[in-house]
Amino acid sequence: MMNKKLVMVSIALSVLASSAVMAAPVVNNNITEAEVKAAQQAWGQALIDISAAYNAGGQAQAEKVARQVLDAAYGYNLGAVLFKPTLANGNQTFRTNYDGALSYFIGNNAEYANDSGFALKGWQGYDFSNASVYINGDLALTMGHVMLTDKGGNVTTVDKTWGFKKDEQGALRIVLHHSSLPYSQ
Repeated sequence: MMNKKLVMVSIALSVLASSAVMAAPVVNNNITEAEVKAAQQAWGQALIDISAAYNAGGQAQAEKVARQVLDAAYGYNLGAVLFKPTLANGNQTFRTNYDGALSYFIGNNAEYANDSGFALKGWQGYDFSNASVYINGDLALTMGHVMLTDKGGNVTTVDKTWGFKKDEQGALRIVLHHSSLPYSQ
């Protein structure tokens, strides 16, 4: 009887050892509040960088930087991005593709003739204030204000909602970007 128990324990240990070797690594894609705030800060800096590139090198340089921003910050590699820019209207209010977002930031696209390039407005400063941050695993939602300062020192405040998704490489990607001017009567 003792021999039989020993054999069973040996088999159990052998199965555990082989399954431990073959077990998939544990991946934790949970987003932290610090990651969300860093992504929000990076977005504001990117807007300033596009403006600076435009001032230094014109449309071509602004487009180069804007493409880098879209590639690094937005989740077009994950699917459609729900993008509603601040100053868009009509049938181009919602932009779910890359070209629509690029046009909003830098203009110069006949398909989006009303876009003058929001990122080309000479932005010099940026700040944000979250009303709330909701995090659920690999998805985070924020809602609050974004304050943009132009070269004349004028501050424009917009209402901003973002959705961030952590991709397979662990980078936060914007999958929802809704921006509008505050309501006024």
